[in-house]
Amino acid sequence: MIKKLKQFIDDVQVEMKKVSWPTWEELKGSTYVVLSLSLVLAIFLFFVDFVLGKVLSFIL
Repeated sequence: MIKKLKQFIDDVQVEMKKVSWPTWEELKGSTYVVLSLSLVLAIFLFFVDFVLGKVLSFIL
């Protein structure tokens, strides 16, 4: 069991060296895109919910 665990840890270290990590600027840019699109989607869904709620309350 200990031998398997050590092999796993060694394999993880080898694979982590292959990872291409983003730069700080790339990370900030991606974060801004995700936050902006999340905000736009939240506002859109709010208005759709609001309008459909008013339409349903008018019909019913």
